[in-house]
Amino acid sequence: MSSIPRARKPTSTLPLGRGTLMNHLAAAEAFARLSEQANRLQRLQILLDATLPAYLLPGTHVANLKRGKVVIHTDSGAVAVKLRQLAPRLAEGFVQQGQEVTGIEVRVQARRRPATSVRPKQSKVIGVRPKQALTSLASGLEDDSPVKRALMKLLRNA
Repeated sequence: MSSIPRARKPTSTLPLGRGTLMNHLAAAEAFARLSEQANRLQRLQILLDATLPAYLLPGTHVANLKRGKVVIHTDSGAVAVKLRQLAPRLAEGFVQQGQEVTGIEVRVQARRRPATSVRPKQSKVIGVRPKQALTSLASGLEDDSPVKRALMKLLRNA
C-alpha cells in the first residue's frame, strides 16, 4: 500500500476569517506600525488633495512622514517651488486638522517615462509638378552650389 502524503497545516498566524488586508496587517504585531503609518499617510494625502489648487495636484503625493515632517514628492520643479512657498500654510492646515506636523519637505521625484520607440523615417511625398519645378531649378544652379546639393538630396529622398 502506498502512503498518500498529508496536506500540511498552514503556518500563517493571520486569522483565517474574512476581512480586509488592513485588518490582517493590523492584527499582526510586526505590521501594526506599518499599518498605522500607511493610514497616517493616506489621511495626509486626502488633506493635501483637499487643500491644494487643482493645477498643483497632478504628480504630487505625500511620500513619508518622518519625525513630524511631511515629505511631499512632485514630478515638476515648478510645482515644487510653488509647494515650498505654500509649505507654512500647508503645515498649519495639517495641524488644524489634528495632524502632528512640524514642517513640510518638498522633493522633485522625476517619474519614469516610457521609452520612446524609434519611428521609421517617412519618405517625403512631392507631387509631379513640384518635383519637375525643383528639378528645373536645380539644373539651372552651379554644380558646387549647396542649394543644388540640398535640392538633389530632397529629390532623391522624395
